[in-house]
Amino acid sequence: MKLIGSYSSPYVRKISVILLEKEIAFEFVNRINSDGEDIVTRYSPLNKVPVLVADDNSIWFDSPVIAGYLEALNIPPQLQPTDGAQARYMHQVEALADGLLDAATQLAHELKKKPGQQNDADIIALRGKITRALDWLEQQLVAGKITAQPLTVGTIAIGCAIGFINRRRIAQGWCVDHPQLIRLVESLFRRESFLRTEPQAS
Repeated sequence: MKLIGSYSSPYVRKISVILLEKEIAFEFVNRINSDGEDIVTRYSPLNKVPVLVADDNSIWFDSPVIAGYLEALNIPPQLQPTDGAQARYMHQVEALADGLLDAATQLAHELKKKPGQQNDADIIALRGKITRALDWLEQQLVAGKITAQPLTVGTIAIGCAIGFINRRRIAQGWCVDHPQLIRLVESLFRRESFLRTEPQAS
């Protein structure tokens, strides 16, 4: 298999972690080749990473779709519940974590702009999304609906989102009111799959 993306992308990291947890051999292909060309448009009309090229040469893009494809291969460990209600809830957790990451990446992009070019209304709205998402995750953890074990695609997505937030320092102090979330991500960050996919500081 080939995983096409960039080392700094938390969405790519999510799929890398899944591949490592399942011990699926894969080749990582940087989206920018040696000629400086962005090759993602060859595979994804949206020009977004990650993209997975499977062994049968089928092409899959968007991280939830790729995660679903990998789970359908029935390679342990199982990262998605088979029970209908549990599976729907796990997908909701994954969607929440991906939405948190979407807001965080948009905020990081906005904060990189010069002060006079920043949209204050967008910044406030994005910070609100991030806070509400973190609060929801904390509530689910307190209620025992999200747990560190067994590992799921949902908790992997949470770890990748929080890892990005920490690395970019765009929600400083978030941990003050989220002790259960801290415990979850600390356990995730100790896993070999997360250690091996930690992006370099930027």
